[in-house]
Amino acid sequence: MSRGDKISIKTPQQLELMAEAGRIAAECHQIMRDMIKPGVTTRAVDRACEDHIRKQGAIPAFQGVLAPGAKFEFPGTICASVNDEIVHGLPSDRVLKEGDIFKGDIGVIVDGWYSDAAITVPVGKVSDDAQRLIDVTREALRRAISLVKPGVKLRAIAAAVQDYVEGEQGMFCVKEFVGHGLGRSLWEPPQVPNYVPKNARELDRRLEVGWVLAIEPMVNLGTELTRRGDDSWTILTHDGSLSAHFEHDVAVVEGGHRVLSVLKGAPNVFAMA
Repeated sequence: MSRGDKISIKTPQQLELMAEAGRIAAECHQIMRDMIKPGVTTRAVDRACEDHIRKQGAIPAFQGVLAPGAKFEFPGTICASVNDEIVHGLPSDRVLKEGDIFKGDIGVIVDGWYSDAAITVPVGKVSDDAQRLIDVTREALRRAISLVKPGVKLRAIAAAVQDYVEGEQGMFCVKEFVGHGLGRSLWEPPQVPNYVPKNARELDRRLEVGWVLAIEPMVNLGTELTRRGDDSWTILTHDGSLSAHFEHDVAVVEGGHRVLSVLKGAPNVFAMA
């Protein structure tokens, strides 16, 4: 979903604006963690996040977006996907229940610069399979981020996710939707897949200082295949199995990386293990 093929280089000042957008997204993630429990609607979570963003003087990035295949502009502040919904779920009056898993994806604009970040939250007590899926997806993201530094090939990041998820854990990386660059647009080059496609020469590009990547493993328990919901937005697993999703915005900086979509003063938990 990236546009064109030129990767924009961000200045330190521009990265600070993106970090501000990322901080607000991270604060919305905290709102989600605090609110998600049985009996809450996904619309209530959406409204709470929009209120927070606007009180910060920022703009919800997803409202009004029209993605390929969708029949209307996105109406919400967050993508609220539950259980077998992978991404792009619409906020609604759906009531969360014990054992669900909730995926909250959110974007924020500050002075024209974007953030885009996602978390998966268990609703009350979840099954062992659901908790393992969440843990594996989060760890896949950590492993990918830990590799980010100047000179590393995009291929290494994609392989880190696939090798861990499919090779070590026996789960499935979603192939149809991928991570991406980020900046003054929600989707910029390069694409950052969670697997290594055959003959993908573009993955031999080496990371450069000033790139910003939205890295986002989407992991399914039962199949990599997907289907589009009747609402034209929601993407679900083809077999109805559970899916999890985590995403961070990561800047390539001298000597390593900087995760932008975190709370102010948060420690770097993404260092190489």
